[in-house]
Amino acid sequence: MLKKMQLKKHALTAISYMLPLVVTAGLLIAIGNLTGGKVIADYSQSYNIPDALVSLGVLGMGLLSPVIAGAIAYSIADRPGIAPGLFMGLIANSIGAGFLGGMLGGFIVGWFVLVLKTHLHVPKWAEGLMPMLIVPLVSTVIIGVLMYFVIGVPIVWATKALTSFLTGMQGSGKLVFGGIMGIMVGFDFGGPVNKVASLFADGMLLEGIYQPEAVKVLCSMVPPFGVTIALVLSKLFRKPKFNKEEEDNIGIAFPMGICMITEGVIPLAAVDPLRIISSSMVGCMVCGAFSMMFDVGSRVPSGGMFIVPTMTNAPFAFLSLLSGSLAMGILLFAIRKEPSQEMLEEVEEEELNLSEITFH
Repeated sequence: MLKKMQLKKHALTAISYMLPLVVTAGLLIAIGNLTGGKVIADYSQSYNIPDALVSLGVLGMGLLSPVIAGAIAYSIADRPGIAPGLFMGLIANSIGAGFLGGMLGGFIVGWFVLVLKTHLHVPKWAEGLMPMLIVPLVSTVIIGVLMYFVIGVPIVWATKALTSFLTGMQGSGKLVFGGIMGIMVGFDFGGPVNKVASLFADGMLLEGIYQPEAVKVLCSMVPPFGVTIALVLSKLFRKPKFNKEEEDNIGIAFPMGICMITEGVIPLAAVDPLRIISSSMVGCMVCGAFSMMFDVGSRVPSGGMFIVPTMTNAPFAFLSLLSGSLAMGILLFAIRKEPSQEMLEEVEEEELNLSEITFH
């Protein structure tokens, strides 16, 4: 049943539409804050460019719930779903249901629009009004009323409870939370578990809680940096831990990691999943725990090393990233077996054959 509903497909479609908006809005806020800007409270008074950047970023963040709701409804029901989805996102903002309410409203109104498109029959003369008037109006009225009085109520309660829990965490609670979230980010290198942690962090960002977003950004860079450190250690101590092909993969994974693209580690994990994944989880756990403990926050959900200087407590953000990367690199170097002699000989033979072909 859930497979037929294609929840993941519609959610990923919405996230792909949302990311450019949230990245741009976050960077506008970060740049504005770094240059001394503040949110403009009264537009009749004088304001400067940094103030305008911060205010524009805040306005952009306010569009996130409508955009994700509209994008989900569009993914489900095509163009007739866009307007009702946007309205559900606006309702989610107004009642305090936030990101989660926008997502749920987008799904419900999208499916409702799909049902109307399929089963609602009107006279011949009114068929042209279906996609631009009848379907959007009927679905917005019915699902909108449900959002205000039924669907939104538990979402608001859950959002407030979660926000209160996260803002009230102290000491060991922060360490545990950051560690668990780090493990989720480092488990499958952009896979489903990673996506759950990412979605949660993005939702908290919309509620004004920036620490989970920092954990997501920093821990996404740990696996490629960790395998690079393991390779450097293997060269320093002259103990080969990777064959030539794996070393080439690491050379590609490292610059990808700078841009927060974790997937560059997948070819290595496919060959040795137990050691790569376990060391990645440990490194990300250390990074996430330190990031939360030092109260590092990020208003920008993507960008890798380029946005770390914009984080709150940026020096500790670098320290958390370094600690996690070192933990993964040292552990991987310790538990990784040396490549078999046969594998090394095969690589050398392939290189010899390649050089002969090139020579001829």
